[in-house]
Amino acid sequence: MSLEDASSLEPVNNNPQHIAIIMDGNGRWAQKRFLPRAMGHQAGVKAVRKIVEFCAQQEIEVLTLFAFSSENWRRPEEEVSLLMNLFLVTLQREIDKLNENKIRLQFIGDRTAFSEKLQKIMSDGELLTKNNTALTVVVAVNYGGRWDMCQAFRKVAEKMDAGLLASQDITEHLINQHLSTVGLPEPDLFIRTGGEQRVSNFLLWQLAYTEMYFTSILWPDFDQQALADAIKSFRSRQRRFGHTGEQILNQTIPLEQL
Repeated sequence: MSLEDASSLEPVNNNPQHIAIIMDGNGRWAQKRFLPRAMGHQAGVKAVRKIVEFCAQQEIEVLTLFAFSSENWRRPEEEVSLLMNLFLVTLQREIDKLNENKIRLQFIGDRTAFSEKLQKIMSDGELLTKNNTALTVVVAVNYGGRWDMCQAFRKVAEKMDAGLLASQDITEHLINQHLSTVGLPEPDLFIRTGGEQRVSNFLLWQLAYTEMYFTSILWPDFDQQALADAIKSFRSRQRRFGHTGEQILNQTIPLEQL
């Protein structure tokens, strides 16, 4: 598929509603070019802009980006500091542009580890864009799938201790209502760039029925064409959710069961 084909890809009903991406490969992209790792992260920000724009064009409902995991604190202190500064500067520069394009911004993860200044920018960005409907961009920062489930279970346990819930009230729906992604559709398509083939503690509960797509393309090189290829792969798959292929083809399953 050429770049021209990618840019002209028409939105269709079987587009994924929600795309979740692990943006992997910034450091390796820079190392291949004998550049500092910081240059790779800066190039990665440019790739984010392209993908957000393309998702809006394709009428994708939600785009979730894994920007900084709870495990990324283990990286060298200098790199972590650089990432935090880049995150801050990028938000300051991009939030107004997102709002102008009717894009909603949302953050998931434990914010308490961030500076007060960064936490305020995140909150202000969410407040400014909360009524936008063109696309929801969810940024996972200091996020981990296990953390997400633990904080959900803790909230449920607190309600049980307070007598507001009984054990028989605990259902998948109830757990969903206490996850950080409450109100969002579950991801239809998961993409990981950079060649690794694992989910790395990302959206562990939410990825139960998600279609997986792995590519060796390093994140700064992941462009509209690469995303169009991933969407094309998604469209070619039959999502059965436990049913048989014949049931899906014969359309004998009510839509609400899919």
